[in-house]
Amino acid sequence: MKQSPLHIRPATESDVADILRLVKELAEFEKLRDQVLADESAYLKYGFGAQPKFHALMAEWENTGAVGFALYFFNFSTFVGKPGLYLEDIYVLPAYRGKGIGKELLRELAAIALENDCGRMEWSVLDWNEDAIGFYKSFGAVLLHDWKICRLTSDKFNNLLK
Repeated sequence: MKQSPLHIRPATESDVADILRLVKELAEFEKLRDQVLADESAYLKYGFGAQPKFHALMAEWENTGAVGFALYFFNFSTFVGKPGLYLEDIYVLPAYRGKGIGKELLRELAAIALENDCGRMEWSVLDWNEDAIGFYKSFGAVLLHDWKICRLTSDKFNNLLK
């Protein structure tokens, strides 16, 4: 039996440089590169410290190294009454798309969600990213058209605290 060239594994501290590189490539793809403020020290502190705020999976292709990643965290649904898995980012390098890497990352996330008794898994997708939307719909994901994302950035926190 032929071994798969794809290997999905949990990220470790030694993956921080690759995570940041892939995040920057994702931001470039999304035309949001100017919004990337994170550095390696932030990923080390918040992902691999005493109380991790996120988890990540790394996708490696044969001897090429990291070609994709998925970064996620757990939340809680008051309506479902169970934890949820929120996928913050998933990205596969363009040269490796169409090889099943994104689907395998999502399959691994679904297994993690089941292991943690999650009631649902959620993520956002840009409305212009038709390829991703079609991909997500292909396995049953539902786009919630009646919900809008609200965002309050840290520079505006004090407006609320006044």
